Amino acid sequence: PVNPNSNFIQVLIITLKMKSVIVATLIGSAAAFAPASQVSRGTALNAKKTGPNLKYVPCISTDDLPAPGSATSGVAGGLAICIAVDQKGAVYALGDKCPPVNQPLSFGKVTDDGTIADPVLGTKFSLKTGEVVSWCPTGLGKLVGGLFDPVGVPTYPVKAKGKTVEVQVDVNYKANFEAEYWSGVLDAQGKANGKYY
Repeated sequence: PVNPNSNFIQVLIITLKMKSVIVATLIGSAAAFAPASQVSRGTALNAKKTGPNLKYVPCISTDDLPAPGSATSGVAGGLAICIAVDQKGAVYALGDKCPPVNQPLSFGKVTDDGTIADPVLGTKFSLKTGEVVSWCPTGLGKLVGGLFDPVGVPTYPVKAKGKTVEVQVDVNYKANFEAEYWSGVLDAQGKANGKYY
């Protein structure tokens, strides 16, 4: 004879197993979104920042100085630098990232009014202060520049030393900037010390 209670017990057991699986899944899913405690690790993410350290460092050779009314690019202390020469022969050093879209300022034209003009959007920056003189005046510039607040570029003291043009920069700037990012075995730089394998 078939016991009608045995079918009921089997259905009950299967139902309880299914509910247990559903509850376990819900708990596991909720745990994925629960806040986790931060574990301190000895990576560059925890690197301490150092104070500014202003030094004159080599940027370009004096042989590479551009003709009056033009500019060229160089690197000083890990920073991209625009070296511009006005029509009178005065040399200026500015940051080479031109806001708002960071194209090289060194591609710009040095004008008679003491500015350098962004070649794409037309923004003019003062050679002496880096401040905006005219923000994105061209057609494309008005379209793109209208989305951003005007912002200038940094300027740096510059001098000639022998056959080298030197720029005064914070030699700790790059390291302090990179201290905000993790640098370890799995990053694109390779080893934690920045060298490749």
